[in-house]
Amino acid sequence: MKNKKAITMLFTLLLSALVIAGCSGTDGEKASGDAKTIKFMHLWPEGSSKTHHTIVNEIIADFEDENPGVKVELEVLSNEQYKDKLKVLSTSNELPDVGMTWAAGFLQPYVDGKKFTPLDDLLEGDLKDKFVSGTTEAYAIDGKTYGLPLELNIAITFYNKAIFEEYGLEAPKTYEELKNVIDTLNDSGVAPIALGNKDRWTGSLWYMYLADRIGGSDVLTSAINRSGSFEDPALVGAAKEVQNLVDMNAFVKGFNGLADEEAKSMFMNGQAAMYLIGSWDLPNYTTNEDVPKEFRDSIGFFNFPTVDGSGDVNSHVGGPGVGLFVSEDSKVKEEAKKFVSFFVQQWGEKSVTKAGVIPATKLDADSLELPQMYIDVLNELNAATNITLFADVQMSPEVAQVHLDMIQAIFGKEVTPEEFAKKHEEALAAE
Repeated sequence: MKNKKAITMLFTLLLSALVIAGCSGTDGEKASGDAKTIKFMHLWPEGSSKTHHTIVNEIIADFEDENPGVKVELEVLSNEQYKDKLKVLSTSNELPDVGMTWAAGFLQPYVDGKKFTPLDDLLEGDLKDKFVSGTTEAYAIDGKTYGLPLELNIAITFYNKAIFEEYGLEAPKTYEELKNVIDTLNDSGVAPIALGNKDRWTGSLWYMYLADRIGGSDVLTSAINRSGSFEDPALVGAAKEVQNLVDMNAFVKGFNGLADEEAKSMFMNGQAAMYLIGSWDLPNYTTNEDVPKEFRDSIGFFNFPTVDGSGDVNSHVGGPGVGLFVSEDSKVKEEAKKFVSFFVQQWGEKSVTKAGVIPATKLDADSLELPQMYIDVLNELNAATNITLFADVQMSPEVAQVHLDMIQAIFGKEVTPEEFAKKHEEALAAE
């Protein structure tokens, strides 16, 4: 990939993350003879992530075929359920043998608690030189790697071209143009932006982009790592702009009480014209045959616009996505590591061709037939001048909780922008 060096530096600095796994028990041995069982928990239910779910099942079937006497026992939960169960299982030493995790701040407590085992032996063996530069570094703590990423993402704004064309609109390149789009849609009785801010990290994407465009690509990370402050005028200004968007009725009605899945459904049902989300959602607009082709063909995307002439449209929010871990206490650790190595290698091409996902492993795009939108997003990733890791992933779990609570509060106009900044400063100072 182009800009590999720059992206490597950024990922190493900013790291990535958001969620983890849980299952039930790590007994390993089953009553049926000498068969060994790997307990694997993931967060791609068939209902909401059918293509991902199907690929996982295919990989498991292939692994079991190649490894007689080893079985993979699955537990599948939705994203938020998964996070909750992981916390519970980790306190009782009952993590699955293999599960899913995010990097950085999310990963830290599990490493500190000696819950995950290092996977550097895989990176030095079968997986040597398989990953895009900067991706596995996001999962490294104190020189050891505790997770292997499956995806690489940037957050982009998907939009319904059919709706835009109906009202004579074009994809905005400036914030003023975006506000004009919002006003036109509202005047026409169309909800401008789908947002499910009950999950809060979704609203954080909007805040992060506004901060980036107003204050530059390092202003947020500097505040988090304490070389800067959350009371920086740009970060206070970003919070003000969030509330300006709320005052403009930019988001669907009841957005602060909607889950992301509900907001996504509204966008996909044509009930809202725009939807800011990670590129992990690409399958719904490219390869997912369960989504009508007419709708998939009507979707485009744009980078977050400049604000008052400031900001680099090639600076993105994103990072390596979900990854795999192996439990330190697994009784089938050797088999679990073998499964993880097999999964990562199989996931690469399968996730591209069948799900339209951008994998964390290196990709020979020229050898594959890819949807145009996939190629366009891949080009944006290659052209990125900066990728700022998701804020709650950069933060410790305690500070991340404050950040997410404040995101919902600022969108709900329950705090002022100044109070929003002060709460972050207090949380960071308490560490």
